[in-house]
Amino acid sequence: MSEIDILSFGETMTMLVAEQTGDLAQVRHFEKRIAGADSNVAIGLSRLGFKVAWLSRVGNDSMGRFVTDSLQQEGVDCSHVTVDAGHPTGFQFKSLELEGADPVVEYFRRGSAASHLSVNDIVPELLKARHLHATGIPAALSDTCRELSHVLMTQMRDAGRSVSFDPNLRPSLWSNRATMIREVNRLASLAHWVMPGMAEGELLTGYDTPGDIAKFYLDMGVEAVVIKLGAKGAYYRTQLNEAFVPGVPVAKVIDTVGAGDGFAVGVISALLENLGIAEATARGNWVGSQAVQSRGDMEGLPTRAALHTAELNQTTRRQTA
Repeated sequence: MSEIDILSFGETMTMLVAEQTGDLAQVRHFEKRIAGADSNVAIGLSRLGFKVAWLSRVGNDSMGRFVTDSLQQEGVDCSHVTVDAGHPTGFQFKSLELEGADPVVEYFRRGSAASHLSVNDIVPELLKARHLHATGIPAALSDTCRELSHVLMTQMRDAGRSVSFDPNLRPSLWSNRATMIREVNRLASLAHWVMPGMAEGELLTGYDTPGDIAKFYLDMGVEAVVIKLGAKGAYYRTQLNEAFVPGVPVAKVIDTVGAGDGFAVGVISALLENLGIAEATARGNWVGSQAVQSRGDMEGLPTRAALHTAELNQTTRRQTA
């Protein structure tokens, strides 16, 4: 048996978050954190008690050390992260917004160490993981990252491991929209569980209803499609059934970045615990709702104890209703 429950891969950057609102050019003080959709999911699953390994590259610099130290403090196995002396760690600036507005994010990642990930970074031990989580971001970074994504997903699926995929579209990283759509859908076809947002699904498939978007991927051989609908909740569809699952009310939205990653944490964790797709979608909604109530991309992701308490309370409410 492998000691790794989940393998995730991609780029984690140092994130400098503004300490005051307004134009980033005028902000004087920033707080240093980390950012990366793939590693947000890794952290969230680690907090729920899963053994998670992270495959990436960082520069031989203070930002790279900050990234790996931060992930290790969250219990993520970084033993397969390569320190690349020839390329820097990517970083970003993020604005501070009030009332839950989407923040402005400026990226500095071109030519980063992580963009030089390749199939040469795959080692046999990683392929023993029970599950692989992938996003469309690495494929947008470089040709070698795109090849890595395809090969890793193919090898894991061929080995009988489960594979999840979140498109996480980053149009600015692609040469053109047509290439993005083609390559992201190519990767989606290799997954068992696909989790696009509604706008992403419309762009990638050309359809404008959750049912049609889900059918597009089911016809590719995907087993389950779960579509994020923001505050409204989510929709799931398999070959056997489909349903809308209402969202979890939130009194105040603090930061929307990372909500989709939180949703993925909920869905993946539940499915790996052999819960049904409806329960997994409901958990995804709840974890996503926790993520938006904290400042930061992953700071609001819950522990196993918090999740257990929430689900126990939910069961109690159903029994007394």
